[in-house]
Amino acid sequence: MNDDLFRGVLDELGAVLANVDEESIDAACRLIADARTIGVYGCGREALQIKGFAMRLFHLGLPVAVVGDMTMPALGREDVFLATSGPGEASTVLALMRTATAAGATNLLLTAEPESGAAELADAVLVIPAQTMAGEWRTSVLPMGSAYEGALFVLFEVMVLKLGALIGATGEAMRARHTNME
Repeated sequence: MNDDLFRGVLDELGAVLANVDEESIDAACRLIADARTIGVYGCGREALQIKGFAMRLFHLGLPVAVVGDMTMPALGREDVFLATSGPGEASTVLALMRTATAAGATNLLLTAEPESGAAELADAVLVIPAQTMAGEWRTSVLPMGSAYEGALFVLFEVMVLKLGALIGATGEAMRARHTNME
């Protein structure tokens, strides 16, 4: 494998993450930490990233569920609906955000498109300035929406660290919540 490919990808992801607003990350972490229930949703490969984040939120001891799973509770006041929509116009995300709003939940959106329909519906927006499947710009060394999806993974791991510090979670407590059914 060509080291230049790895370097190009890592440099690109580093540049994307360097341009994510730290105050917005901290505000998102506070919303998540204070939520009575957290419901998460994403489409396609973004769904894989947000499901991994949901797993870590569970390990932190936070009340989280994935929209679409049979165990997803109803959301309401004091709850957070956390959605990722890189392009910001996925019809499912828009519909779910409207449902969360009607129920009184707070919509927290992660997106690359701060002027999108989903951003207009959001109570809080965390912008990840990376190439997605949509849009006119095609500057990524990575194919399709991989730059956004890769940045999501790293951002979520940083958010887990920030949340752990915020709520006082220990590594031992997180490990104790890991499944023993594998």
